[in-house]
Amino acid sequence: MEWMAWTTPSALFFVGIGSIILTMVCWEILSPTVPTKGFLPIITTRGDRIFISLLSAAFIHLGFIGLTMLPLSVPLIVAIIWLFIVMKWG
Repeated sequence: MEWMAWTTPSALFFVGIGSIILTMVCWEILSPTVPTKGFLPIITTRGDRIFISLLSAAFIHLGFIGLTMLPLSVPLIVAIIWLFIVMKWG
């Protein structure tokens, strides 16, 4: 993997995304999802909500990086809270 020039943060990021996908696949196999409509204006499945959460986390981090000087732990906490909100009531 030398051609990729992995750094520890980038490797952890992709391991984390892979773990989320693997967890979602196992969860779907054990308990098939039922499309629901929460506060989001569309009918979503668990996979849709995790995708929306990941995409939102990217925008939350970009917003914090671009608009504030706060440490990255702040947008991480905000993104995790948003993940739980979307997964529970989205």
